[in-house]
Amino acid sequence: MKKLNHIILIPLTCFIIVFPFLLRGSGRMEETMSIERIKLPKVNYDGPISVEKALFKRRSIRRYKNESLNLDEVSQLLWAAQGITDERGFRTAPSAGALYPLVVYLAIGNVEDLTPGLYKYKPHEHELIKVKEGDIISEIFNAALGQTCVKNGSIDIVFSAVYQKTTQKYGERGERYVHMEVGHAAQNVYLQATALDLGTVVVGAFYDDRLKNILNMPDEETPLYIMPVGRK
Repeated sequence: MKKLNHIILIPLTCFIIVFPFLLRGSGRMEETMSIERIKLPKVNYDGPISVEKALFKRRSIRRYKNESLNLDEVSQLLWAAQGITDERGFRTAPSAGALYPLVVYLAIGNVEDLTPGLYKYKPHEHELIKVKEGDIISEIFNAALGQTCVKNGSIDIVFSAVYQKTTQKYGERGERYVHMEVGHAAQNVYLQATALDLGTVVVGAFYDDRLKNILNMPDEETPLYIMPVGRK
């Protein structure tokens, strides 16, 4: 009986010792240790103008001043795009089945206290995860057929989607729901930009594969929109 117990305990002990090593080998542990997180400022829920005024003033703006945005403005824009508004996880934009297939990336060109590069927005934590540094906006500009508004914005907000999150419940029609959802989110950004006296525009013309590669998107994500934002 003692011998049998001994035989069983040995593989269990080996498993406990080796398991963290296997995680490290997969890269997950190293990724967790090296992540740079930027906590965004608290969101302001009482803006300077009414929703009605923002709707009235909203326009697509393609020309921006060569001036920086600040972190408070970036915080408001990202929250408007996909921020959490309820303890149950509901967001600023409606989502079919509350499945939330959208992913938000932020390319920084000219923002106070933020290094130029690529970041990913984490709605539940209201924070940014740095993906990589560099002149990502120029790369996005090239992928977007050389549209100058993409290059001249202080930031580029990029929406992508994991269609499977919605289609696994709604089938092929789920793709239509995803497209509706990104429209809702983009309008939120339009209205928030208007309230902050900033300019933005939706850009849908770009090379999908190039943009995916620039943003290090996983295979299951599909890029949908680019929204440059800058001072008017």
